[in-house]
Amino acid sequence: MDKTFVVAADASRARIFAREARTLREIETLTHPESRLHTGDLRTGGKGEATSGASQRQTGNENATSEKQAMVFAKEVAGYLRDARTQGKADKFVLIAAPQFLGQLREKLDKPTLDCVIQTLDKDLSKASEEEIAGKLD
Repeated sequence: MDKTFVVAADASRARIFAREARTLREIETLTHPESRLHTGDLRTGGKGEATSGASQRQTGNENATSEKQAMVFAKEVAGYLRDARTQGKADKFVLIAAPQFLGQLREKLDKPTLDCVIQTLDKDLSKASEEEIAGKLD
């Protein structure tokens, strides 16, 4: 019998569900709190510092830092899925994520795991109920 995992993710949280018939059961939640932090909280010292009186602030591209954190988390989620596949816990995957994070996640999946992806949905349903997520699947 095929074992399917459904992943509903954004750049800071991935909920992993086991799909059994038409129902989902949440089995794991991966989080990456750094993706929620303000850029100034992530970057300290080094290049890009601007001094203004007694306080310091970071200058530079905030999107680059956020995107870097999203890529770190995408790699972590991809590793979890690879491990689930190689340990026989799952042999099919459904990926549901906001378009940008979905692309990052697909990029980080190894070829054998990517070949196990049977469906993708480019929507952020990471906070949706199990019933709502199940309703969006084929």
